[in-house]
Amino acid sequence: MENRVPTLKVQNLETTFFLKSGPFRAVKGLSYEIYPGETLGIVGESGCGKSVTSLAVMRLIENPGKITGGQVFFNNEDILKISESKMEDLRGSKIAMIFQEPMTALNPVLTIGQQIDEQILRHENITAEQAKNRSIEMLSLVGIPSPEERYTNYPHQLSGGMRQRAMIAMALSCHPQVLIADEPTTALDVTIQAQILELIQTLQKKFNMAVQFITHDLGVISEISDRVLVMYGGQVCESAPTQELFANPQHPYTSALMNSRPHLGQRTRRLQTIEGTVPAPHEFPKGCPFANRCPSATEICWNEPPPVTQISPEHVVACFHPLKQTGAHP
Repeated sequence: MENRVPTLKVQNLETTFFLKSGPFRAVKGLSYEIYPGETLGIVGESGCGKSVTSLAVMRLIENPGKITGGQVFFNNEDILKISESKMEDLRGSKIAMIFQEPMTALNPVLTIGQQIDEQILRHENITAEQAKNRSIEMLSLVGIPSPEERYTNYPHQLSGGMRQRAMIAMALSCHPQVLIADEPTTALDVTIQAQILELIQTLQKKFNMAVQFITHDLGVISEISDRVLVMYGGQVCESAPTQELFANPQHPYTSALMNSRPHLGQRTRRLQTIEGTVPAPHEFPKGCPFANRCPSATEICWNEPPPVTQISPEHVVACFHPLKQTGAHP
């Protein structure tokens, strides 16, 4: 990978929300990169900073939030420094996003076709007729039956799975180099979820896209990701190739997440849980954000930021007490 250029490279990203109770850093010093044709899975509990990270990359953080540090390189250009009009040219064409809830992301008063057409015409110098043909082609590509008819439908006339497919069609209509998928299967049943995941993988291969896939579902992560970033409290706990992470989790939080999911063929009366709750924004420990829930925590964990330890060439963990276990979670 050393010789390849990442499509997306995030360095020391920091986002801060300026609240009445004081500033709250939602993302703290986050760094990662994604290469063409690769999927990076970002996993963690609600409130860990996954979605804020994506909105920051898209430069869509709204008040009282602000990007307060770091760099985001798209094809070696820091897009945090370019003008808003240039960012608007990139957003939707070169870098696209599938949002979590298609019913709120789609405009209820415009047809599906109008919304995809608008996206294409905004970014490409083609006629309205060509845009319509492209839209219908994209609806067909994402597996929507009778695409010519669906082109004229309004969002409320489509099922949840169909709306999500329409969102994917819109996101991919200009053949982006980076696709950010923010929990795109959360509200869907498992059959539709599997179809959507397969669809994203198929289209990724077709367009050689770099994909940033955000979820709290470890099953989805294991299915779709090449590498995984585990987040907690706005920070990276652990990062590794998917198989290595699942076989050898080093951070107590990663291990706890693994242990809290059901395993095929194993019957247990009760799944393990992670003790405690995610602290309020102003209540995180000064040191490791997981200290108040970690069975291995010592005094230093509460007071000092954890060191980053290299477990293998592509496996790093931010922890004073990495688990040093192997083969624990096949």
